[in-house]
Amino acid sequence: QVQLVESGGGLVQPGGSLRLSCVASGSIFNIYTMDWYRQAPGKQRERELVATITSDGGTNYADSVKGRFTISKANAKNTVYLQMNDLKPEDTAVYYCNVVLRSVATAALYSYWGQGTQVTVSS
Repeated sequence: QVQLVESGGGLVQPGGSLRLSCVASGSIFNIYTMDWYRQAPGKQRERELVATITSDGGTNYADSVKGRFTISKANAKNTVYLQMNDLKPEDTAVYYCNVVLRSVATAALYSYWGQGTQVTVSS
């Protein structure tokens, strides 16, 4: 079993910054990707992929956050971060950490989610 614990959310003014963290613990055998998703208010069935970092450090971002958000990780700590700068009201959402593990034996992928952390951007 894998547990993910997110932290770092909160209330910030437009133009401000926040840094989210997500620590993975438990049966971590082979991390394939570590990702951040978000779910905006009123969009109960839409979870947007914000940023991805692969096992070799490759990154990818949603167009809406390119140039403002940076995803990084600390392999030894099984931790992924999301540095968010120049925040806008439309960034308001619950942010979820997702970790995908890959079985070495079968190549099967296993996805785990954190409980989410609220980010509110408002003046």
